[in-house]
Amino acid sequence: MGLNVYLSGEIHTDWRDQIIDGAQGLDITFNAPVTDHAASDDCGVEILGAEDNKYWHDHKGAMVNAIRTRKGIADADVVVVRFGDKYKQWNAAFDAGYASALGKSLIILQPPEHDHALKEVDAAALAVARTPQEVVQVLRYVLTGALPG
Repeated sequence: MGLNVYLSGEIHTDWRDQIIDGAQGLDITFNAPVTDHAASDDCGVEILGAEDNKYWHDHKGAMVNAIRTRKGIADADVVVVRFGDKYKQWNAAFDAGYASALGKSLIILQPPEHDHALKEVDAAALAVARTPQEVVQVLRYVLTGALPG
């Protein structure tokens, strides 16, 4: 059995690389949004034309990015959503809700200080992890039945 895993959420740290590196040797295909922040913000206007109003600039980018996000989540067996220490990550919460609505297996990766704010998101998840290593251990267990150690 192989897994298709979509890695959603925070883009300012290397958590995705830690999971991908830790899962070496497992039958997992990883997908993710575009994590180049400037490219993600500007893709709409770079491809579809400039906008004078920042709202429409951002709106175009969000719509173009949504094509990749919807496809990645729809095709995923498991969706991992990372809520980081900084920024208001509304897009991550949206991705978690979208994945949950599609019936996807959801793993949330968050620090303990977000527990209260994310209690509804966490309630929809099948696992809430604190570290990328815990995510890898969940994926390894799902695929092999092996416990850590």
